Amino acid sequence: MSLPLQGVRVLELGAVLMTPYAGQWLADLGADVIKIEPPAGDTTRRTGPNSESNMGAVFLGANRSKRSVVLDLKTAAGKSALLSLVDGADILLHNNRPQKMEALGLSPEALLARNPRLVYTCMHGFTASGPYGGRPAYDDVIQGMCGLVALMGQRLGEPDYLPTTAADKTVGLIGVIAILAALSRRDRTGEGGYVEVPMFESMVAFTAVEHLYGHQFDPPRGPAWYPRVMAADRRPQATADGYICALPYTDTHWRRLFDAIGRHDLTADPRFADIAARTANVAELYALLATIMKTRTTAEWMTLLESLEVPCAEVKSLEELIDDPHLKATDFFASLDLDGQRLRLPGVPVLFDGERPPVRRPPRLGEHTREVLLEAGLAPDQADVLARAATSQEGA
Repeated sequence: MSLPLQGVRVLELGAVLMTPYAGQWLADLGADVIKIEPPAGDTTRRTGPNSESNMGAVFLGANRSKRSVVLDLKTAAGKSALLSLVDGADILLHNNRPQKMEALGLSPEALLARNPRLVYTCMHGFTASGPYGGRPAYDDVIQGMCGLVALMGQRLGEPDYLPTTAADKTVGLIGVIAILAALSRRDRTGEGGYVEVPMFESMVAFTAVEHLYGHQFDPPRGPAWYPRVMAADRRPQATADGYICALPYTDTHWRRLFDAIGRHDLTADPRFADIAARTANVAELYALLATIMKTRTTAEWMTLLESLEVPCAEVKSLEELIDDPHLKATDFFASLDLDGQRLRLPGVPVLFDGERPPVRRPPRLGEHTREVLLEAGLAPDQADVLARAATSQEGA
């Protein structure tokens, strides 16, 4: 199938999760993503279970459909090879601190002077011009700084992280949006440019969407948290035999639910008459909902709520999702072969003209070094030397 980014070449100097996740999305959208790895490879290659060395589970989750080239950028030959790749690239993205790239001679100024059409993207912890610029940053650190950990503490009684790498993945997606915008500008003007995607500011913006709330005003007209999602009883509700995720939200939802269970007094209650009133009394409303949900089984509630067109769902584990009937019917999971080992990878969630983009297996370390360097115009003997070095490192 023809994908939107077909013909776009990306150099990804990314490690761990944020930048590799952004690179994976670009690959999913059809770009030729070349993952430039040091001789030891991305550290996630050794994170989690594997069926062969350097192909750990976390690496598999963020590096499908790419090609891998091993280059030691501390050597003259490695750096020279990278610069040859830059000449034919549309996008370069990395998550190194700017000082490191400057020391390697790979600053945005240097590479844009070489290739003015390049979209040079740096994904790092903090805007370089601010007082935090250059500080190292990881997901947990940014979750703590952007307000998420404090909000979890307010809900749970003590600070905690979200049980997912929320900052890495969210900022990875923001990076893709920014890259595509810069690519669109280049297609109009003929000029690339420098795109800076800081984790801290991106996650403050992400968290503040609903939680800045009353502090959208100066002076404040309410708390710096959104009452509905901070209510103590905003959680999967216990039923008579399990749990359910039920979200009556609109005026119609609540009226239908109250009428269906015979609580006409609640339908007429001014505290719950409309969204403004419900927001002001959301803690009481969710406490009532928690009590109501305990009166029937999960199956009974699912049948009733679906008939009322009230959004609801059973609580599912990741293991259960593998056999989810909807995901099966839409062919969401991709089944790939890795030398006899069956891999199950999540598919691309978006469809183009009704088709889901294909998924190719994640690359072995340095697997495409020779072919990519030949494509960049290196002489066969130069490509062979660098490819042999990559192979020797992989087997080390």
